[in-house]
Amino acid sequence: MTLHDGTRLPAKIIARDRTRMLVLLKVEPKQPLPVGVAVPRSALAVGQWAIAIGRSLSAKTPNVSVGILSALNRIWGKAVQTDAKVSYANYGGPLIDIQGRIIGVLVPLSPTQQSAVAGTEWYDSGIGFAVPMSDILAHLDMLKKGTELKPGIMGIALQGTDIYALPATIAACLPRSPARKAGLRPSDTIVAVDGVKIQRQAQLRHALGPHVAGDTIHVVVVRGKEKKRLEVAVQLAAEVEPYVRPFMGILPMRDGVDSGQGVGIRFVFPDSPAAAAALRARDRIVAVDKDSIPDAETLRQKIAARNPGDAVEVRFLRGATPQSVHITLGKEPARIPDKLPAAHAALPPAAAAPSATGVVEIKIPEEANKCIAYVPDNYDPRLRYSLLVWLPTPGPFDQKTLVEQWQTRCAKNDLILLVPQARDAKRWSVLEVDFVRKAIDDVRQHYSIDPARVALYGYQVGGAMAYLVAFAHRDVARGVAVVDTSLPSRVAAPTADPNQPLAIYSIRFEKSPGTARIQTGLQHLEKRAFNVVRETLSGPSRYLNAAELTKLVYWIDTLDRI
Repeated sequence: MTLHDGTRLPAKIIARDRTRMLVLLKVEPKQPLPVGVAVPRSALAVGQWAIAIGRSLSAKTPNVSVGILSALNRIWGKAVQTDAKVSYANYGGPLIDIQGRIIGVLVPLSPTQQSAVAGTEWYDSGIGFAVPMSDILAHLDMLKKGTELKPGIMGIALQGTDIYALPATIAACLPRSPARKAGLRPSDTIVAVDGVKIQRQAQLRHALGPHVAGDTIHVVVVRGKEKKRLEVAVQLAAEVEPYVRPFMGILPMRDGVDSGQGVGIRFVFPDSPAAAAALRARDRIVAVDKDSIPDAETLRQKIAARNPGDAVEVRFLRGATPQSVHITLGKEPARIPDKLPAAHAALPPAAAAPSATGVVEIKIPEEANKCIAYVPDNYDPRLRYSLLVWLPTPGPFDQKTLVEQWQTRCAKNDLILLVPQARDAKRWSVLEVDFVRKAIDDVRQHYSIDPARVALYGYQVGGAMAYLVAFAHRDVARGVAVVDTSLPSRVAAPTADPNQPLAIYSIRFEKSPGTARIQTGLQHLEKRAFNVVRETLSGPSRYLNAAELTKLVYWIDTLDRI
């Protein structure tokens, strides 16, 4: 560490705050050092002057940027926001007010990710974040003792994906989680945390954001139709046992618009719990544990709230005959069926599709990247389509060959292909993750897409980009298929989630130089209870051939399994 007078001192790492991207360093100077004055949280106000300072580029000249405090309680309550230009040149430096008091420490934070590259998309853009100094001082004694601070986890998943509109209703409590130990159950709705009213899921995230593992929070829930209020104390944990997705063993029929009359079975996986219970294709599931099942999404949520090993009562129709069976749920298989029956019956002719088909140019106004989609000529908006996002190797590619390769597969398998392209002909940038998300949203807006069958696919560097997009946007990604690709370095894999399943299909080659890294990454994902299908192909690394692409399509076609 270099002091203001040029003195250099060895610094020792004492502890890290993993929730706020901070590290506590200790030096032993000969003379006491001056200590800055912290601005109290209560004194912070939007619009006040804010000066960002850093010394990354020069030991003699600080990097200074002047702005205002533009927002409070950002990054789920952990940071304040400034419009001063902030980048790696400022990280670790102070954000000070006009009196020279310390508002906070500038950090690489982002609302969508927490990694070494978080916040890079906003370098010098007028969006920067600082952890309030008052919050740091509140945990300083723990850090001085060498205690590593980690995000506090309840161990729950919430129903639905719209965090700004939906109430905080629990979809699942993970086994041996703090929430389960405190007596919380699926279908409980959290209405208050530490006296703060909770009406939406986003408010719950704000309430939990500043807390670290070991903190105890007081949670109020309402339970059941009678809306019984319960208050429990929940001690947050650093880690919980990974969520293992329970598996019934069926693929649902896709009959166009849901009829509300149960779930038709398209395919029963061999050696699955459904197969053991003698369920068959064309049976129609109408109830689980006496709760009616109007559609596939309801059945998916009902099963996701349970655990492998749980027994459920399933009522179904075989023809017109009602039947009942008990099924003991298992774990998802790590294999792909050799073939699949049709997902729906032939539909009567419809009026001309209102959306364009064939090669469609996707334009994102604020992005310079090129992007196309291939929509099959037989596109029918009454059906829901798989969306495969192919992230090609940077540089030009043969569009004609690509279309020839995919047009039959798209038409036969109700599949739309999206091809976002890197802006730089030599590389993909982490800053383009959000561009890919915008392209996905554009296709979802104009075409009928099944949210359970959205997958990203890439070869080598394109595969690394597929991982980045899927991890950053779990609310839309349901699968990642990569060829000869290891997990990107410095990017933490997410945790398994009942409402946001993410399946992995990893293909490598016998002569791939990155085999060890690929295997290590897959083991890491498996430890986090992700469904991982591994495949090893002979020879050196290459693009997939026709038969291998067909298998990839089958994998995508099973992402809506239950």
